[in-house]
Amino acid sequence: MQLKLKLTIASAAAAVAGLAAAQDVQVVKIGHVAPISGAQAHYGKDNENGVRMAIEDLNAQNVVIGGKRIRFEIQAEDDAADPKQGTAAAQKLCDAKVAGVVGHLNSGTTIPASKVYNDCGIPHITGAATNPNLTKPGYKTTYRIIANDNALGAGLAFYAADALKLKRVAVIDDRTAYGQGVAEVFKRTALSKGMTVVDEQFTTDKATDFMAILTAVKAKNPDAIFFGGMDPQAGPMLRQMEQLGLGNVKFFGGDGICTSEIAKLAAGAKTLGNVVCAEGGASLAKMPGGEAWKKRYDAKYPNQFQVYSPYTYDATFVLVDAMKRANSVDPKVYTPRLIQTNFKGVTTTIAFEPNGELKNPSITLYVYKDGKKSALN
Repeated sequence: MQLKLKLTIASAAAAVAGLAAAQDVQVVKIGHVAPISGAQAHYGKDNENGVRMAIEDLNAQNVVIGGKRIRFEIQAEDDAADPKQGTAAAQKLCDAKVAGVVGHLNSGTTIPASKVYNDCGIPHITGAATNPNLTKPGYKTTYRIIANDNALGAGLAFYAADALKLKRVAVIDDRTAYGQGVAEVFKRTALSKGMTVVDEQFTTDKATDFMAILTAVKAKNPDAIFFGGMDPQAGPMLRQMEQLGLGNVKFFGGDGICTSEIAKLAAGAKTLGNVVCAEGGASLAKMPGGEAWKKRYDAKYPNQFQVYSPYTYDATFVLVDAMKRANSVDPKVYTPRLIQTNFKGVTTTIAFEPNGELKNPSITLYVYKDGKKSALN
C-alpha cells in the first residue's frame, strides 16, 4: 500500500512537472512574405523554404530565451509581387504580432512594406530586395543582408567596359522599383566608363512579347543589352532575340535574372550563352557554409533552389541571434540589438552599417555554360 502511494505521488509529481514544462514552451512566430503565386512564385517558394529550414534547425537547438523554451513557427504570406498586396501582408503580420519578418522578395513590395513594419515596431530583414532606396528613410526596423543595386549594376558595367571592351549598349527595364533602379545604376556607370547608351526601352513585369522593343533596339546595332527585371521576362526575351538575329549581342542583368529557371524559360535559345548576370554575395562554393547547406536544402526541397534561400535562412538566424542577445522575443526589446549583429552565417559573417545595409557586401558574376549557371569570379 505504501509503495502504491509512493508511486501515485511520484506519478502526480511527474505529471505536474510535465505540465509546467509544457507551459514553459513559448511559441514565437516569424513572418515571411514573398510571391507564392504568379510568374515569380519560384523565387518566393525558394525564399520561404530558406525560412522553414532555419526554423527547423532552430527548433532542434531547443532555444531558451527569457527562461522559456522557444518553439519558432513561420507565418507565411503571399504578396504576389504586388505592392498593394505587400503592404496588406505586412499589416496582417503586424496585427498577428509576429516577432520579426523575413522579406520581402521584390524592392517594389519591400519598400512600401518597410514603413508598415516601422510604424508597428517589428523588424524585417530582406535577403533579396536590392533597391538602395529601401534603407534611405533610416528606419531602425529595416535591414538587408545582400549587396544592393549600386554594387550589382556598377559591377556589371565595369565588366562590360573593362573585361569585354563593349562600346554600345541598349537598356531595357520593367518599370518596377527593382528593374528601373538596377538599370539606372548600370546606365550611369556605363556612361562614366565611356560606353554609349544607344537606346532605352521600357516594358512591364507582366509582358512576354518583346518583338517590337527588340526590333527597335536591333536598329541601333548594340554590342549588348542590359535588362532590368526578372526571369519570367528575360527568358522569352532571349528566345525572341535569337529569332530576330541578335545572337551575338551580350545580355546583362542583375540578380533578378540570375536563376536556374532562366535556362528553362529560354527554352534552348543559344542566346542564353550570352548572359552575364550578377548576384549580391559570394557563389555557393565560396560561402562559408554554402555547399554543405545546399546539400541539405536539395535533400529537403529537390529542384526548388533559385537564388535567395541561403539569405532568408541567414536572415531568420540573425533575428533569433538578436533575441538571444537581448534575452527577449519582444521586438521593442531586441530590435536595438540587430544593429550590433556579428553573426557567422551560411552566406558570410553578417554585420550592419548604421543604416541597416550589410557591411562589406561582395558580388558574384555568372555566365551560363551548357545551360548551367557558372560563377565567373
